Amino acid sequence: MNETTKTKPRRRTLKHVPIAAFSNKQLSLFQEFFANTNDERDALSNAIDLWDSIPRYSLPRKKQEEIRLPGGFLPIRKIEFHYRGKIYTAQIRPARIQVCDKKGQLTEETIEYYPSSREELIEHALRKLAAEQYAGFFDQVNHCSGVAFTLYRLRKELAAQGHAMTYESLTEGLKVLHYSQISILDTESDANDPSLISQAYLPALAKVNKNGIAADPDAKWFVQFHSLVTDSINQITYRQCNYRRLMKCSSQLARWIISQLVLKYTQASLQNSFEMRFSTIKRDSGLLDGYSRMRDAVAAVDDAWDEVKNLGVLSMVQKVEQRGVRGQIKDVVFTLYTSREFATEQKAANRRRSDAKVASTALLEQAKDPRSPAAPVDKMGKPI
Repeated sequence: MNETTKTKPRRRTLKHVPIAAFSNKQLSLFQEFFANTNDERDALSNAIDLWDSIPRYSLPRKKQEEIRLPGGFLPIRKIEFHYRGKIYTAQIRPARIQVCDKKGQLTEETIEYYPSSREELIEHALRKLAAEQYAGFFDQVNHCSGVAFTLYRLRKELAAQGHAMTYESLTEGLKVLHYSQISILDTESDANDPSLISQAYLPALAKVNKNGIAADPDAKWFVQFHSLVTDSINQITYRQCNYRRLMKCSSQLARWIISQLVLKYTQASLQNSFEMRFSTIKRDSGLLDGYSRMRDAVAAVDDAWDEVKNLGVLSMVQKVEQRGVRGQIKDVVFTLYTSREFATEQKAANRRRSDAKVASTALLEQAKDPRSPAAPVDKMGKPI
């Protein structure tokens, strides 16, 4: 299809969410954290294993403007990354949305955007809200998860974390997440016919809007999370993480590094170290592609390490440059030493995940028992 004949993507609406989806055992495992105080618990959220390893927010708005095609179009973005030793490709199709004028009214003009740092922060805030009782939902039968919220509550949450946004910016960010399509291809499974997951970042969006966004900030919104998030809730592959620290990061690269340390440096202790390479960070984050000179990209990583240390994740970072002919840098090896605080957090995350696995197994066994209230029944109330 010719680029100039693109049409606006069809809106995918959210099916009715059953009441039971807002309160069930599997969801409670996602919402309960291993913490000593309420303040500690309020600082926590969940990192999603595969989903948070995909470089899905890696192109800033400024760079998008530079590569924008006539008519406001953007090309399909392809990013290769590695996850647990396997090679994947993420294909990102931008969201095409209507442009608003200075008064906030929709015009006939349209433009495309990839999700970037604003949408990343919104998603983190939505996942935090989903950890609140009767806000998040998990429907195992229909395999979906998400959160019910108001724009006022979402805006308040973001402002509390130092990321204040207007109602107009929030609604635009939600639309970008809803209309942007991401496909994850496992090319190693079959190069000619790779396995594929293709969905919007937020596959479904529903809102109640009687008097306009600004006039009705308490209108109820519902979003459905990507199926990889639902899979993680179902299979308990998420990990407890310090959400407040993550939201304090001033750079996306620091946020990415912390998320990767939460997911991979699981046995963090004062007795062991963890190694990361510049080449791995560049390849899997997608956040360093804009640097034409390697030394500038390495300097950006150095700045990110300083921020990560200042935020209390690491106590020390040792840097060894690997050089080739004429002294040019080929790669950089970073040896990381955890802080006591982060080691304690990772131990708590390990304990919480272990307890959740045990509880989930117990639920499955209970469901198999025909005498159990948790066992499936037919419409007549008899065990199946």
